[in-house]
Amino acid sequence: MPLNADNASWLALNLIPDVGNRSIRKLLMAFGAPEAIVHARRADLEQVVPSRIAAKIVEGPHRGRIEEALEWLERDEHHLLTLADADFPRLLLEIADPPVILYLAGQRKLISADALAIVGSRNPTPQGRENAEALARALSDACHTVVSGLAEGIDAAAHRGGLAGKASTIAVVGTGLDRVYPARNRDLAQAINQQGLLVSEFPLGTRALPGNFPRRNRIISGLSRGCLVVEAAVQSGSLITARCALEQGREVFAVPGSIHSPLARGCHALIKQGAKLVESSADILEELGEGILSQPPSMGLSPSQNRDKSALLAHVGYDPVDLDAICGRSGLAPDAAIASLLELELSGCVSVLPGGLYQRRR
Repeated sequence: MPLNADNASWLALNLIPDVGNRSIRKLLMAFGAPEAIVHARRADLEQVVPSRIAAKIVEGPHRGRIEEALEWLERDEHHLLTLADADFPRLLLEIADPPVILYLAGQRKLISADALAIVGSRNPTPQGRENAEALARALSDACHTVVSGLAEGIDAAAHRGGLAGKASTIAVVGTGLDRVYPARNRDLAQAINQQGLLVSEFPLGTRALPGNFPRRNRIISGLSRGCLVVEAAVQSGSLITARCALEQGREVFAVPGSIHSPLARGCHALIKQGAKLVESSADILEELGEGILSQPPSMGLSPSQNRDKSALLAHVGYDPVDLDAICGRSGLAPDAAIASLLELELSGCVSVLPGGLYQRRR
């Protein structure tokens, strides 16, 4: 991106330890511009912020860190977005604690796109992962950019679905953009860098500290018109994002699951509290006043599959079930049931879960 004096001043404020968004916003109201803040006298700064913060501003950040960030910004598709920029997202400005600075890598135009957040468990069931990706793709094809947090599990599935659709995806991360966390999502992050957008309020070099991720969550929901939760335990971090969405006046959606699954309890709690129950993307689009999309084709058995497997599929059900229960329901011997279950798994109709359990896919 084009470099100017303001970039260096914004970066300096962002790189000074312990100077948070609220302090910077107060200083901007008092001094008008970041360059005026970084060159102000300590006595003048102390009229606005505590003396310890004023002292840090006068001391300034390490010069090498500013140069490193400016060098990063010189690369293609790397951007700095500040409160002073005309394309700073309006929805994000409305939240209680908007970020003062955002580092962007990828397609900058997506930061202002109509967006929906999808979050959920880091260790989802195969069905949950499949639901997240399918819903994300449908919403992306309906011109809603999918926002998530680049975590394993539901987040990663949502990003893949968003990339496969028309409106792509935004990943809001809890590290500096020169790092990828978790490392196993490096290829996904690279794909998002090329076709979507990576976003962080944290300076380059910031590690994956636990406290960063709840802060990241407010940006995920803040960029979005609504937040969909797909599989979440009662204590899940995804519920923090949902709570942020509620506090920000956003719509909250949740996909229900089995009453026996711990990963469904967070979603069920949200539904009890008034979240919209979601069975398809049409439920979300209807709530947003955009009409109802035609339902996707069923993932059932093809006509060529025989009646035995069709009958067995009915006995598996959408709740996880073990082999003994399937045999008891269907009357099949274990060998015959296992053979049919293998064919159903290969055809995409059944998932095999940990503990020897089986579950029917939608």
